[in-house]
Amino acid sequence: MARGQYAVFDEPWRAAFAYADAMTPTPGIVGAPVFDTLASHWNATQIIEITAVISMYNFFNRFAHALDVPITR
Repeated sequence: MARGQYAVFDEPWRAAFAYADAMTPTPGIVGAPVFDTLASHWNATQIIEITAVISMYNFFNRFAHALDVPITR
């Protein structure tokens, strides 16, 4: 699935994916419109969990890239 191609998902999930798209190339800087859309679908506890999952995957990817860990399939 191409980045940003989330039409098959329900609106709450599209908001979460847009949030991940905004967080990933930055040090976690997300604009108010993206966050407001996320917050319109998820409660504070859920947003914390979504943020933690996105952050951990970003951490693992950066760690692996820095050490040139080969992709396994």
